Amino acid sequence: MIPMTLERIAEVVGGTLHDADDPSVEVTGTVEFDSRKIGPGGLFLALPGARSDGHDHAAAAIEAGAVAVLAARPVGVPAIVVPTPTPSATNALALEHDTDGSGAAVLAALAALARSVVDTLTERGLTVVGVTGSAGKTSTKDLLAAVLEPLGPVVAPPGSFNNELGHPWTALRATEDTRFLVLEMSARGRGHIAALAAIAPPKIGVVLNVGTAHLGEFGSQEVIAQTKGELVEALPDASEGGVAVLNADDLLVAKMAARTGARVVWVGSGESADIRAEEVHLDDEARASFTAVFRDGADERRVPVTLAVHGEHQVGNALSALAVAVECGATPEQAAAALAAAAPVSAHRMAVRTRADGVTVIDDAYNANPDSMRAGIKALVTMARSGGERRRTFAVLGEMAELGDDSVIEHDAIGRLAVRVDVSRVIAVGASRQVRGLYQGAVMEGSWGEEACHVPDADAAIALLREELQPGDIVLVKASQSVGLWSVADAVLADRGENTAATGTEDAR
Repeated sequence: MIPMTLERIAEVVGGTLHDADDPSVEVTGTVEFDSRKIGPGGLFLALPGARSDGHDHAAAAIEAGAVAVLAARPVGVPAIVVPTPTPSATNALALEHDTDGSGAAVLAALAALARSVVDTLTERGLTVVGVTGSAGKTSTKDLLAAVLEPLGPVVAPPGSFNNELGHPWTALRATEDTRFLVLEMSARGRGHIAALAAIAPPKIGVVLNVGTAHLGEFGSQEVIAQTKGELVEALPDASEGGVAVLNADDLLVAKMAARTGARVVWVGSGESADIRAEEVHLDDEARASFTAVFRDGADERRVPVTLAVHGEHQVGNALSALAVAVECGATPEQAAAALAAAAPVSAHRMAVRTRADGVTVIDDAYNANPDSMRAGIKALVTMARSGGERRRTFAVLGEMAELGDDSVIEHDAIGRLAVRVDVSRVIAVGASRQVRGLYQGAVMEGSWGEEACHVPDADAAIALLREELQPGDIVLVKASQSVGLWSVADAVLADRGENTAATGTEDAR
């Protein structure tokens, strides 16, 4: 973050200094909530956790070089102490394990600090870009960072660090040199995206789609659309430079144009889109190439685009990234070149790796919903059918969480889809009724004998794959984050780890 004195931070967050002899001392390092990651000049956040309370690690953070601690109570070392809010004033975005309100207090202070820093940097030329959608947020965030990097320094969250903690934490990574701040915005209910947008007001907003992810929390697709649209409502008017990049192919997203005063840039496959994709082709690893058509009045500009990320669903994500890059000053050709060099970044998201014996693993196990599950299965069968001889396919699938009353139906549909597209082996992993529904869907669609099976856990899936995999097979591993099914992908790759050749890169979350 930009350097700030303890006195100024206390003023911004509405706190008081405790055990701080010199209020003029500056925080010059990063803001961290893990005392093991704090460095010289940093600010430590004392937050409650599942196993311990950050207040108990305040002294260790100071010993590691922190200037002070942002806390809800005095901790015996230099601290900025903020008052615990009343229940009625507690932020709707609350941390788990916050039994006494201390987490809400520190989160509110963190949000205020991030807003102050972003406001200062925006006055100095920072552009904030927000992206939301039911699927594809993290992949698009990574593509946005890649296409904007040639234009100037970019800050973006690692992995899916997109909630009430990750959002301000990422914003505070911005410094005087940062030109673009790319923020992924998630929600668990109405008002959440509006609250995130208030922390770091975006100038450009991207809405990818409205699907059924988290349907159990929202109740209906219409409520999801209402919540995702909070991003475009937060944008400045067109006269002030606000830009909304909207997916013209998604009806619920298209309706959001009426909810913003920002200038709308349409992306999609239809003729009416300002930037559309034509002539889409997939290579033998399901990486797309297409022609991006940029419409400017009656004129059109056609630019070839080749992606290094996997899956046809990345075409729509790439169109949004192209739109943002051009709005920020890149030429279409510059943006296309940046996309061509944008390899996978975030872990467990369509990370394709091939062992020395030719077994390919598609690790898309970080999260799952019906839309992304269908996209993953489509990529699996596309890869299997490329390059001549048909390869055997294994779909190792776990539960899609938070789908509400239709959860079993949605899982049944995925099982049926896997059979329809001729996946060789469907392995349903887990003991929940949803996973049993996925397995039963595959069976009822006609996958009998050994084509579909149900195993209780990841260890059983690993054992089964070790027995059955042959050189040249392709394995898709996909489930919601809570399942942790990436352990299956890791184990399959580790079996030949010393010779594993990666086709993408993975960064730790």
